[in-house]
Amino acid sequence: MENEFAQDPVCNMQVKISETELKTEHDGKMYYFCSSGCQASFLADPAKYL
Repeated sequence: MENEFAQDPVCNMQVKISETELKTEHDGKMYYFCSSGCQASFLADPAKYL
């Protein structure tokens, strides 16, 4: 399957898209996270991780 994995923008871990509910849309692009901590860090300051 194409694009089965995404890279967590905070810790750079590979995340299986079909197995995570931790996702956030930012500027029209979906980002996936390995943990709620990484998601919270991203939401606090997206520009730091992009």
